[in-house]
Amino acid sequence: MVKGPGLYTEIGKKARDLLYKDYQGDQKLSVTTYSSTGVAITTSGTNKGDLFVGDVATQVKNKNFTADIKVATDSSLLTTFTYDEATPGLKAILSAKVPDQRSGKVELQYLHDYAGICTSVGLTASPFVNFSGVVGNNVLALGTDVSFNTQSGDFKHFNAGFSFTKDDLIASLTLNDKGDKLNASYYHIVNPLSNTVVGAEVTHSFTTQKNAITVGAQHALDPLTTVKARVNNAGVANALIQHQWRPKSFITVSGEVDSRAIEKSAKVGFALALKP
Repeated sequence: MVKGPGLYTEIGKKARDLLYKDYQGDQKLSVTTYSSTGVAITTSGTNKGDLFVGDVATQVKNKNFTADIKVATDSSLLTTFTYDEATPGLKAILSAKVPDQRSGKVELQYLHDYAGICTSVGLTASPFVNFSGVVGNNVLALGTDVSFNTQSGDFKHFNAGFSFTKDDLIASLTLNDKGDKLNASYYHIVNPLSNTVVGAEVTHSFTTQKNAITVGAQHALDPLTTVKARVNNAGVANALIQHQWRPKSFITVSGEVDSRAIEKSAKVGFALALKP
């Protein structure tokens, strides 16, 4: 396995997962089954107030080749074909979503001990061209993420980032939205035995001169149960508890309270993921 800086999307990912992953205000059910030939079928449904959305996803694996097909309630069909380790460190991905005729794209990912590269091109006459690259190692990483519209000749986005990892802490700094937003994040493992982690994220907009601050933490009550909480400078507080009641099957209950509108009812979310 390559132990390098990874891809650009991994810069700040630990802090983002701590602060935002698994929090939700909807009700979600996901059930995965496996056929005798190893085909995985996952059925998911989410109740969003008066709206219900769902999908059925099928995954087939054969050595280094993986095919994913997902059909959603909005009548869309998403297909993704992945070939891993075409050569050492290289992954090729072909994806398309029907009926969106401009959604098709080819993506290549390459991981090296001192670099991580991802590039994709849309399968249209005037495609978007995306490129992200990271250089460094598993301690220091510096990268950029660029998307170019060949039809208009403009950059859709131009981002840059830096990450520092040392023992039990990860710090990252990214410049997003063509230089308009500066984002700094911090992730610290306080106690690995109890999976106690704290983290924070600060975003500054140069256009509006406003700051957004979010701090959060997680702690394992036991090997199967984890609690998380976060609060931001807008006065919104969230908390969740997640329990693995059987291997790979999780039940998550989360809540949200707005301290500046305490008269409103708290939002409660529920998620149940079942796997054999």
